Amino acid sequence: MKWKEVCPYNPKLNLRDAYIYDTTLRDGEQTPGVCFTKEQKLNIARKLDELGIKQIEAGFPAVSKKEREIVKCISNEGLNAKILALSRALKDDIDKALNCDVDGIITFIATSPLHLKYKLHKSIDEVEEMGMNAVEYAKDHGLFVAFSAEDATRTPIEDLIRIHKNAEEHGADRVHIADTVGAGTPQSIYYICSELSKNLKKAHIGVHCHNDFGFAVINSIYGLLGGAKAVSTTVNGIGERAGNASLEELVMALMVLYDVDMELNISVIKELSKMVEEYSNMPVPVNKPIVGDRVFYHESGIHVDAVLENPLTYEPFLPEKIGQKREIVLGKHSGCKAVESKLKEMGIEVSRDKLWEIVKKVKETREGGEYIDDKTFKKIVNELLINNRQ
Repeated sequence: MKWKEVCPYNPKLNLRDAYIYDTTLRDGEQTPGVCFTKEQKLNIARKLDELGIKQIEAGFPAVSKKEREIVKCISNEGLNAKILALSRALKDDIDKALNCDVDGIITFIATSPLHLKYKLHKSIDEVEEMGMNAVEYAKDHGLFVAFSAEDATRTPIEDLIRIHKNAEEHGADRVHIADTVGAGTPQSIYYICSELSKNLKKAHIGVHCHNDFGFAVINSIYGLLGGAKAVSTTVNGIGERAGNASLEELVMALMVLYDVDMELNISVIKELSKMVEEYSNMPVPVNKPIVGDRVFYHESGIHVDAVLENPLTYEPFLPEKIGQKREIVLGKHSGCKAVESKLKEMGIEVSRDKLWEIVKKVKETREGGEYIDDKTFKKIVNELLINNRQ
């Protein structure tokens, strides 16, 4: 059974050319305390490529010599994905990226009044000129160029439109709305992207959303609704402060809820999540959407009864599709069908009366503070069956 057969009112969007540029290896690594090794970055890049991500932002070459070596190694790995690098709107940064053999760059400069006054100490005209010089220089060297207005959601809309039109005229292939501190709302992101799409002729619009208010994924979707084509993500939503738009949440929301097929190999999503969890040393909450270890676990008797008949009664999609698994957990909320299912796994048949005794004992044991794992369940069953024979 397909999702659209279960939920016939899900909207159909014309987003077939939408794509992801993943920044796990750059913005994800900027999570305080995270530092991937060369082999770890390569493994993540390979797995992102296996997933089918179109563009991978491999790093920030200006950071260090080691970073440049790693970015260059990823660029020469022969992946299907295009490899991008981050650079400030500086010639030296772009030269460092060029020496890494990348396919393109994301060059950025802040545009909000707050950043202009307290960080750059420059006027909007000065930073606009710096940005355009960077775009032009990179294009002259044959790179794919995305121009990113940092802190775009706190920049006056008239400035955003003018600067991004200017970037397009200087050859930018894509322009980014960077919601740098997650201050955008779905409505504001939609508005900015829709206004930009009215004013741009060829350049794609990309959205780069942070999760400070928990809006990163929905803001990214509203960016697409407003006319954006590209979305920035990180695996497990890692990144500075509260992180970035979660790759797995965005992909599955678009696929399941909006019927947008991005032609990705989603079977590797859980494996990719586990890899990044291990390398970043950032534990994924067990209830994290999509990839949490327990998001397809069921205990409540009402739920379990229905899931055993048809999993889609209490699951938005089948966990096997992304490498996840379903578990029936026994506890105080368990009913007969859950216990009966567990008994069948063990190859044990009992009478109806004995089944009720086991269910009662399971509830009592859990309420007594003991977790009902397989070992505990077997102990309960054996004790009751032995007592019944005596």
